[in-house]
Amino acid sequence: MTQHTGTEDDVVTLLKRQHVRIRELFDEMTSATGERRRVVFRELVRMLAMHETAEEEVVHPAARRAFEQGPQVVDARLVEERSAKEMLSRLDRMDIDDPDFAPQLTALRQAVLDHADAEERLEFPLLSEGMPADRLARMAKAVRAAEKMAPTHPHPGVESMAANLTVGPFAALMDRTRDAVRKVMGKED
Repeated sequence: MTQHTGTEDDVVTLLKRQHVRIRELFDEMTSATGERRRVVFRELVRMLAMHETAEEEVVHPAARRAFEQGPQVVDARLVEERSAKEMLSRLDRMDIDDPDFAPQLTALRQAVLDHADAEERLEFPLLSEGMPADRLARMAKAVRAAEKMAPTHPHPGVESMAANLTVGPFAALMDRTRDAVRKVMGKED
């Protein structure tokens, strides 16, 4: 197999860069205050929801089918994703000034970073070492396309490609409508 090129045309590199951005958003949440903190949190929620949906629709199915250990690796990632979505969903309904927000955000951060680390150690190597560069490039395009149609808020219980394809478009429409209304009303959280 051809080794991946390391560009964003490669799904593994694209997802790793998104993991870096997610880490940066968590870091910024710890220092941001007031309205800036609300804006950063909205971006974090949106990024996590879209990123996980794209992985569930494109990356996990490919890894599950392509490798002998794929089903075990993917099943463990899906359990992590559901847990993180449940945590994110609770936070998404809270005000950032709620006294419970900070400790729950800290727990979410740890869960998300552990999940990203597991993907980078266990799932992404299967893809980058075992798939040709042209397939990795097609998967990167598919991830970008899936993110355009993905919900912008977490929907726990929707961690499979079939569930995302069934519920995802409706949830994405509802989420984007809610986002637009919030923006017009001047309430970004």
